[in-house]
Amino acid sequence: MEYFLQQFINGIALGSIYGLIALGYTMVYGIIGMINFAHGDIFMIGGFIALIAFLCLVALGVTAVPLALFLVLIIAMLITALYGWVVERVAYRPLRHSFRLAPMLSAIGMAFVLGNFVQIAQGARVKPLPPLIPGGLILIDNGGFVVQVSNVQIIVVLTTLALMVIFSLIVARTRLGRDMRACEQDRTMAALLGVDTDRVISTTFVIGAALAAVAGFMYLIYYGVIDFYIGFVAGIKAFTAAVLGGIGSLPGAMLGGLAIGLIETMWSAYFSVQYRDVAAFSILIVVLIFMPTGLLGRPEIEKV
Repeated sequence: MEYFLQQFINGIALGSIYGLIALGYTMVYGIIGMINFAHGDIFMIGGFIALIAFLCLVALGVTAVPLALFLVLIIAMLITALYGWVVERVAYRPLRHSFRLAPMLSAIGMAFVLGNFVQIAQGARVKPLPPLIPGGLILIDNGGFVVQVSNVQIIVVLTTLALMVIFSLIVARTRLGRDMRACEQDRTMAALLGVDTDRVISTTFVIGAALAAVAGFMYLIYYGVIDFYIGFVAGIKAFTAAVLGGIGSLPGAMLGGLAIGLIETMWSAYFSVQYRDVAAFSILIVVLIFMPTGLLGRPEIEKV
């Protein structure tokens, strides 16, 4: 029982990171109906920017860990948001009125560009970061197995929940959120009613990139390593989480991320770790067979 509880805690922390990345996927899909396949590499870039920003702050003499981490998070979000804005302007806006596959192919090309850019700029080797937040809470200690929640896991989960609540409120109660929902329902009609659809779409990409930066930062302090290839792997799994939860649904993206994280962790704990991805995608297929719109997705109504 203690072993199961420990793996459950680990799965919640991992799923929270997937959920943050999946939020970016589902926000973009909800507005323009396209999958931003460069989003995983935006997450990877956010992690690298966080590492570089931390090393620069240490070089400048900022030694207080809480202050350094706060500044690193702000810097990573701002710079990564700029990358998200560039992706929208370069890969999506010129092809917005083209045939449906064109923006998708452009985004895939942008993903390769970003991945190879980081590989050339930072090298292909794994970049380590020493543990910055030690300690944690011991939940069970029976003398044979200790169940604990590390401080890093607490920060990851609480940050994810806070961002989930904040952006849900933004979408539900602000003018920007109203404009987003209007563009989701009918972009042409929203434009006729005075909504600046270009601004709304760009802002959505910027917000999604900022969330990916937070996920990259959390991944860095949680695992302590980062490399140029994590964007592809984490991006595919986060996309799977968004589809599992119901693409276009913010709570669904978070629920899907938690589900993928728990499936991976539990499978790795009790079965062969080599087949954890097979288990995750197999469960996705089974869920979509019986629930084609995902766990919290809504059926799409065709306008005629």
